[in-house]
Amino acid sequence: MDFKSILVCGSAFFMIIACSKKDNGEIKPTLGDVTESVYASGVVKAEGQYIVYATVNGNLKKIDVTVGQTISVGQKLFELDEDQANLNTQNAALVYKLSQENNQFAKDRLAEIEMKIQTAKNKLLLDESILKRNKKVKELEYISDVEYERLVLTYKTSKLEYEVAVKQLAQLKAQLKNDESRNNNTLKINQRNQNDFTVKSAFSGQLFDVLVREGAYITPQIPLATIGKANSFLLELEVDENDMVRVILGQKVYVTMDSYKGAVFEAIIDKIYPIMAEQSRTFKIEAHFVKPPAKLYPNLTAEANIVIKTKKNVITIPKNYLIQNKYVLVNKNEKRKVKTGLSDYQKVEILEGLKPDESIFKPE
Repeated sequence: MDFKSILVCGSAFFMIIACSKKDNGEIKPTLGDVTESVYASGVVKAEGQYIVYATVNGNLKKIDVTVGQTISVGQKLFELDEDQANLNTQNAALVYKLSQENNQFAKDRLAEIEMKIQTAKNKLLLDESILKRNKKVKELEYISDVEYERLVLTYKTSKLEYEVAVKQLAQLKAQLKNDESRNNNTLKINQRNQNDFTVKSAFSGQLFDVLVREGAYITPQIPLATIGKANSFLLELEVDENDMVRVILGQKVYVTMDSYKGAVFEAIIDKIYPIMAEQSRTFKIEAHFVKPPAKLYPNLTAEANIVIKTKKNVITIPKNYLIQNKYVLVNKNEKRKVKTGLSDYQKVEILEGLKPDESIFKPE
């Protein structure tokens, strides 16, 4: 039986009996309950269910777990071939060691530049002193303009040589520091990447499935396994964008599954994802069973009706007796306008235009 034809509040059987349908399609309205609901479909998921991925490329050397076993946080799941990673780490270690050795040789170069700076500084101080003395001499016109300009140029040249030497020393120190730091970082990255060739579990739970085989080439885009909490399940449902505005937390959900044909299970909405999936134009929600079935498995399909509103003891008629959503047939060929209220997949509430003891006929 299609779930959409099941009355959420269990009043379908009562309606069928109470309507006293005759062979000619004549019935009378029924006093009963009517429920307005929103349709949703989805799957059963384990609590905390997630897909395991590697963070590096490599051949899958060993699978350390078996399907169905209990997994703990940090447990080793898969081992990828790390020969290339070992070589990369060794090379990085050699480069780092070489950079440290080069720093020892660079000390001679640093000392040379420091001596050059001191020499340039001494010459600068001397030229500055000579220039200051001759400035007073020039004011007394005991020295020619040409000779004074030569002293000024000598001072400027000494100052430039000193500044260049100071800059060379700063650049060399920065270069040596950066080279050592970069090589150290490269070594650390390779050491960390080497650890990534062992794939470990991020959570505790049960291993539901292993999705790869030993020897396969693995990339970070290939799923390796599915893990989730054992014996703890939820419903992951999709709701059409046209219905989503009426869905709120705490609403009841009535669920059917192909695995339990003919059974209806109650659940409660406890999570709404506030973004629409653009491709399917649906919203994802989560619900938990009030009383779950005796046995569940991840990815079982489910259909659901989310209860929006329920009214009790109202006049209802079968939905297929309504014409253009506002008329009913009385006396077989006479149409009468009625005002409707709530409706589900089988029946609709009549607010005005029809009394409980009046007969109506099914449209041909």
